[in-house]
Amino acid sequence: MDGDGASSTGATPSEEMNGTGNLMDFLDEPFPDVGTYEDFHTIDWLREKSRDTDRHRKITTKSKESYWELIKSLLDAWSGWVVMLLIGMLTGTLAGVIDLAVDWMTDLKEGVCLSAFYYSHEQCCWTSNETTFDDRDKCPQWQKWAELMTGHSEIKTILSGFIIRGYLGKWTLLIKTVTLVLAVSSGLSLGKEGPLVHVACCCGNLFCSLFSKYSKNEGKRREVLSAAAAAGVSVAFGAPIGGVLFSLEEVSYYFPLKTLWRSFFAALVAAFTLRAINPFGNSRLVLFYVEYHTPWYMAELVPFILLGVFGGLWGTLFIRGNIAWCRRRKTTLLGKYPVLEVIVITGITAVLAFPNPYTRRSTSELISELFNDCGALESSQLCDYVNNPNMSRPVDDIPDRPAGPGVYTALWQLALALIFKIVITIFTFGMKIPSGLFIPSMAVGAIAGRIVGIAVEQMAYHHHDWIIFKNWCRPGADCVTPGLYAMVGAAACLGGVTRMTVSLVVIMFELTGGLEYIVPLMAAAVTSKWVADAFGKEGIYESHIQLNGYPYLDVRDEFTHRTLATDVMRPRRSEPPLAVLTQDSTTVEDVETLIKDTDYNGFPVVVSRESERLIGFVQRRELTVAIKTARQKQDGVVSSSVVYFTEDNPQVAEACDPQPLKLRRILNLSPFTVTDHTPMETVVDIFRKLGLRQCLVTRSGRLLGIITKKDVLRHMAQMMNQDPESIMFN
Repeated sequence: MDGDGASSTGATPSEEMNGTGNLMDFLDEPFPDVGTYEDFHTIDWLREKSRDTDRHRKITTKSKESYWELIKSLLDAWSGWVVMLLIGMLTGTLAGVIDLAVDWMTDLKEGVCLSAFYYSHEQCCWTSNETTFDDRDKCPQWQKWAELMTGHSEIKTILSGFIIRGYLGKWTLLIKTVTLVLAVSSGLSLGKEGPLVHVACCCGNLFCSLFSKYSKNEGKRREVLSAAAAAGVSVAFGAPIGGVLFSLEEVSYYFPLKTLWRSFFAALVAAFTLRAINPFGNSRLVLFYVEYHTPWYMAELVPFILLGVFGGLWGTLFIRGNIAWCRRRKTTLLGKYPVLEVIVITGITAVLAFPNPYTRRSTSELISELFNDCGALESSQLCDYVNNPNMSRPVDDIPDRPAGPGVYTALWQLALALIFKIVITIFTFGMKIPSGLFIPSMAVGAIAGRIVGIAVEQMAYHHHDWIIFKNWCRPGADCVTPGLYAMVGAAACLGGVTRMTVSLVVIMFELTGGLEYIVPLMAAAVTSKWVADAFGKEGIYESHIQLNGYPYLDVRDEFTHRTLATDVMRPRRSEPPLAVLTQDSTTVEDVETLIKDTDYNGFPVVVSRESERLIGFVQRRELTVAIKTARQKQDGVVSSSVVYFTEDNPQVAEACDPQPLKLRRILNLSPFTVTDHTPMETVVDIFRKLGLRQCLVTRSGRLLGIITKKDVLRHMAQMMNQDPESIMFN
């Protein structure tokens, strides 16, 4: 830290006495805690970008001084890509380990592989030399336990600029990875896809700590977390492009062009890493890959749209039911005993799911079977059709046939499974365990879609002379694919719950490989969103953000009320005047008293209390750190020392006067301001697009008040007849 005494500046004692010597401009060198934020506070995006611009300007200037500084500048420029590479590799590795562990623990509930206990059922039998193709699920090495006894949701708000310490820490990463395996393999109605996004963001936060470029700038850190979210979806669904679009459409608050490129790179590396691990043993990234041999027909858009309607209604039912249950959980004994709730829900799930073969298996396996087309060698109950032995056909082109007893048995079992999944998912999501919503929502839609698909298939077979089927369904032809209906239903229900559109369609066709079925997927996704939006604009994630009271300004919300900044700013007429600092007449004791008596995040600085002319804005945390450090390291700073925010060095009148403290370096000289007559529609838009933490309200340069993000959210809640006190943090 630069000194300011005679020994370092050459100033005489008389000059020091008269105040003409160089006074310390405090914080000429940065201190560790300056520029950071308290827990459960929001960041100032505009300030973070300005700090990063200053940092980059200094690096560029220094790079011209020596080769070493040039190398350091190049390393800084490439640090973003290095972080993306590390995130992709670690996320892909963790996803592969989780997939392998989930498969193993799911099968461990039924039996064990004698040749290698760490093999799942499928891996055990595929490595056996005694397994035939017809009986590929049976092998001597796999023994059921019965046989052996005789002889299995906060990222979005953080990306908007909210601080939650520990939520993305290394211990969270470790615990989440382990508990995710246990939760998914337990058979509960939840998935691993949502938690994998959390795991990926934990990886991103971990690697950010290795580079000061990201560890010291919360705005830059969130660019990394946006890319990490894309990598999480990439490994969750094997959909790198869908992951990038998901991050852009759903979770990211600030998404510049370079973040788009880096998100794509991170998702690509994560997908490559997962493919190298090959957790599913089929040389593909996902378990749901399907190949349909029949095109879809225009008339089928009617049932596809009906599935979209079902998806929208299911999304509305789920959101309202789940939010009601979560609200009850917060206000009853359930919230105090989360472990007991998990045990009870797990027990109920086990008892009710076991009798039905479609709820007994893992949800991923269920979706995979519902998506599958019925080939010649399929042994599923859903493929128990009556065959005509006299009909000649190629293997990959099986015509529509009448349903056999197995199909009808499967239909009522699927109907019971649908009711069970709808009800149990409402109570499962939101418990204190890693719980993803993508897979359960897709399961509900896939069940409903398969039922509709079989119904349309049988109608086409028995009534192929109807005008609706006459042009595209001929006897002996394969014209309806029930698996496609399951895929469309899955997209519809997932869209109804999350309100995703573009990213949903891309994820679905990457997930299944069904590129030519984009139009049915789009029709279902758009319909489900329209229907769900008719009952409420918020998806499940936005609803949980509102439930928890997080300060999140959704860019999709519209503010159309005719109010002004003066209607929202503080202080109100009945409130005490605004707490401010003056540029050259406030003592250290006054500042410390103000900090002690208030809990504001910062204070405006004015010329004087009489003029109220605005000079700048100083953050509470930086002011506290500066005064504390100055008392320890700067001689002569006492409670009666005057704090200066001016450019010129303050004058010391007498030798016995206390040493003044100059804190201009921590003063923000360009705080964002609006006039008192600015429409709140404009103010809300400014807060959204610039990510402001607060803005000051002025009239002709005179300070009138302040509007914080919390004030904006409270005002919007009041305008929508909601409880403004539900917003907990600022």
